[in-house]
Amino acid sequence: MPKAAFLGEWEQLVLLALLHLGADGYVLPLRAELSARIGRSVSRGALYRTLDRLEGKGYVGWKLQDDRAEARGGLPRRRFRVTPKGIKALRASRRALTDLWAGLDEVLE
Repeated sequence: MPKAAFLGEWEQLVLLALLHLGADGYVLPLRAELSARIGRSVSRGALYRTLDRLEGKGYVGWKLQDDRAEARGGLPRRRFRVTPKGIKALRASRRALTDLWAGLDEVLE
C-alpha cells in the first residue's frame, strides 16, 4: 500500500478556504477568506507559492477568466478550484487528525 501524502496545516487551510469560496476562487477573495477565518494577514506571495505547490501535487487546478479583464488592464484572472485528488488528500488528513485527537479530550481541555 502506498504511503499517504499528508497535507501541511497551511495547505489544508488554503484548500478548505477554496472549497468555501466555490466559484469565487480567485486570489483576492481567497486571501480575504483566509484572513477572516484564521485571524491573521496573508501575503499574496505566500498564497501564490502555496497554490503553485498544490497545483504541482495535483490538488488544485485553475483556468483563466477574462470576465473582468477590462478592470484589470486587460489581464485575465486565474480561478482556482480544488481537484478530486485535493478532496481525497483533505479527507485523508481529516481521518488522520481525527484518529490522533481521539481519546485526548480530557487531556486537552
